[in-house]
Amino acid sequence: MEDNVWVFVCTHGRFGEELMKSAEMIAGEAENVFAFSLMPGMQPEDYRAMLEKQLEKLGDGKVLCLVDLFGGMEDINRKIIRCVGDPVERFTEDALRMLRAVRFSAQIGFTVEENTKAALARMSGNLEHVSAERIQTELVKLLVSDHPDYLRTAWETGLTREFLPEFDACMETEQNTPHHCYTVGEHILKSLTEIENDRLLRITMLLHDIAKPVVKKTDENGRDHFKTHGPAGEKLAGKILRRLKFDNVTIRNTCRLIRYHDLRPTPDAEDVRRAVNLIGEELFPLYLKVQKADLLSQSTYRREEKLARLSGVTEAYQGILERGECTSLKTLAVSGKDLIKAGHPAGPALGALLERLLDCVLKDPTLNTKEKLLETAEKDSIKTE
Repeated sequence: MEDNVWVFVCTHGRFGEELMKSAEMIAGEAENVFAFSLMPGMQPEDYRAMLEKQLEKLGDGKVLCLVDLFGGMEDINRKIIRCVGDPVERFTEDALRMLRAVRFSAQIGFTVEENTKAALARMSGNLEHVSAERIQTELVKLLVSDHPDYLRTAWETGLTREFLPEFDACMETEQNTPHHCYTVGEHILKSLTEIENDRLLRITMLLHDIAKPVVKKTDENGRDHFKTHGPAGEKLAGKILRRLKFDNVTIRNTCRLIRYHDLRPTPDAEDVRRAVNLIGEELFPLYLKVQKADLLSQSTYRREEKLARLSGVTEAYQGILERGECTSLKTLAVSGKDLIKAGHPAGPALGALLERLLDCVLKDPTLNTKEKLLETAEKDSIKTE
């Protein structure tokens, strides 16, 4: 290539940059080739200024401009996601592209173009041939995007029916109760937007009410009830997450948050200490976020009262942390070794004794000293003989 000939590769997104990387892997570094990416949110005048600035640096010479041949920049301006060529052919080549289209729309806030969306609905059944691991990857990327509620598009086109049919049941389940104003599914979608962009929290919100269609009961007055949906959701969420090949840590933490997401302790310090012990010290801060997102996705019925209680619980929890109060066996001032040394026999009874001592400390944190607990243990042993 002559020194005074420059090649400008002008594309939407990072396509041009990635194209150059691929070419350089094969042919080596191309000194006279430059890529210019039009990114979402960039104005045309900014893009033009970028090109003009590069031209000024290069000086005299000829410029060969390779531009977006598929009208991608026009689609960017219209904020739509479209397949290149026939969408049916593209989705036949790789069915995962269907879920990826929805994921792209969620990440950049674009809508799926009508012909592409129609092909999603027509070809959705092919998703059953895609591995669970690949589906999981796309689902998580969608959930941690700026628009996780765009999962609705996957439901509208039948995609969720193939990998998350439990969600479809939620979209069809009404909640005739003053506390709710959406179907279970729409409530889930709203809750995804009310919580921070965190993998574990978004997965939890996706599945927190997943068992409601299963446990739903309607009383003689036509009011719906969903008792036990927390424990039932724990089991169902575990089944779903294992089916989608999630790791054990994610499964364990998600399921625990789901089990207790509807737990409502009072702002009383003892009540909060017991809640922390039940849910877990590491998960309790996440539980508070899950519960707030859940409340903000319900109807406005008694909302201020509910948020006030949650605020009181949060304040009490902060006080517990500041005072360094014990909320688990891990921070209990005595251990099993201490009790054995004091003359208590090893075995199951020792574990039960530790639990009773913890119960005393949860009630009265001032008892959490080695001296006081050994004294309490001695009295407990005399009482149980």
